[in-house]
Amino acid sequence: MPGTDTLVSIGLPVRNGAARLEGVIRSVLAQDHQNVELVICDNASTDDTEELCRDLARSDSRITYHRQPRNVGLLNNFIHAGRIARGTFFRWVGDDDALEPNCISRCLQAFAEDERLILVTTQVSYTDPDGTTSTGVYEGTGLLSDDPVDRFAEMLRMLNESHLLIDPLYGLMHRASVMTIPRRNMLREDEVFATKLALAGPWGHVPEVLAHRHWKHERIGVVGRRLGVPAWQAHFSSTLQYLEILRWLRDADLTEGQRRRARAAAHRMYARRQRRTLSHRSRKLVRLATGPLLPGRASGRSTAGR
Repeated sequence: MPGTDTLVSIGLPVRNGAARLEGVIRSVLAQDHQNVELVICDNASTDDTEELCRDLARSDSRITYHRQPRNVGLLNNFIHAGRIARGTFFRWVGDDDALEPNCISRCLQAFAEDERLILVTTQVSYTDPDGTTSTGVYEGTGLLSDDPVDRFAEMLRMLNESHLLIDPLYGLMHRASVMTIPRRNMLREDEVFATKLALAGPWGHVPEVLAHRHWKHERIGVVGRRLGVPAWQAHFSSTLQYLEILRWLRDADLTEGQRRRARAAAHRMYARRQRRTLSHRSRKLVRLATGPLLPGRASGRSTAGR
């Protein structure tokens, strides 16, 4: 059972974040749970990140700084932060995020109250580039179920809802239960990993805003370039995600009955996304077809009148 002496590791992956780091580092070191390890994993930054982090590590023994000798990619740097951490519990944090002082202690309280849990999420506030802040309230209970397919189906449901509701990648995890789950560098990998986490064990949730993140909507092709995946994947991201989930279900520790239910839930999620994508493309085609034609029709009438 976690207590005041339980070591909690916070993984901070970064590349060229010198201008953003000090705020998030202050928020991690200000936690009211004192036994915290901050693991900064620098993905071969070319700005002043290394100098800043080494200075901070010298000033506070709770900070561990690791620098990759070369750019290993966004996902690999995230994973490495978790692998070199020492804590019983682990949480990732972004280089422009912030945690409330009681973020870790409230999550540990949830773990203490339910020893089944492998993950505890919190309510998060998201700030858009224009400064607008939004949050969502998750009121579901499916992720607490002892049935892995119930948890899996609930996670799939939320993947088709708002990103504001819950974000398992930025929850507090039982490190030993999570870091052994394999990950594949691909578009929508965060969502695939979320479904793997749902199958791995029950989650708790603290319905309080205990973390703050910046949110910027990016086209999927831009995300693909940041991940270093082939450009063609952007056109088939939902299908590749669906296939990766089915591949994981094939080898997951499920009964045949559970496997059938999980595949059906994955199919429903995929079908809903395909319908939504088709509807979006249809609206786009209508705009393309009607928008440019309006001036042309007017011009045509004018020409006919001469």
